[in-house]
Amino acid sequence: MNAQVLKKLRTIASDRQLKSDPSHDFEHVVRVLNMAIKIGKSVGADLDVVIPAALFHDTVVYRKDSPESRNEADESAEVAGQILEKTKNYPKQKIADVKACIQQCSFTKGIKATLLESEVLQDADLLESTGALSIMRTFSSCGHMNRSLYNTKQPFYEKHEKDFSSGVGLFYRRLLLADKRLHSKLAKQIGKRRAGFLRKFLNQLEVELKESEIIKKR
Repeated sequence: MNAQVLKKLRTIASDRQLKSDPSHDFEHVVRVLNMAIKIGKSVGADLDVVIPAALFHDTVVYRKDSPESRNEADESAEVAGQILEKTKNYPKQKIADVKACIQQCSFTKGIKATLLESEVLQDADLLESTGALSIMRTFSSCGHMNRSLYNTKQPFYEKHEKDFSSGVGLFYRRLLLADKRLHSKLAKQIGKRRAGFLRKFLNQLEVELKESEIIKKR
């Protein structure tokens, strides 16, 4: 990608990004961008599409407990399209693909990627939903939405009806499923390692909750 175009788009993305939610701040965008470039290079994707899609994939963000959150991807795609239309020296024929990538980058909707570049963006964003970073982002969101860290009656859900109102509950709804949706060889390698760390975290949490007598020792 043209260096001046990249610099301009990065500045626009940074200025637009939500400042009140650390789990969806510009640092999240930068991590997704860097991972998308790395994965994109590994599979021969068009970085002119991948880069702006990564930069603007979360440019519209609502609280995750808001009904409007289901519209984030579509609205982000529209904003990205408008920005790219006004960006000098960006190839306008690629805007539709950028918008498609962003529209398909939704964990909740689980949309099947129709482009190689969309697979790359899905991989990069999914890797933010597993591993140590996903734990930090999950409990940051809990604080943002005033949700409990875990369900005191049943902290772990693998053999029980799932309650997604807590941070630990989100592990079973999202974090432990993310690596199963990855496409590229590189992302799968990284995702497998990160998912292993999630399980170690849950095992340690169980130990500590038993020590604190929140849950009874077997």
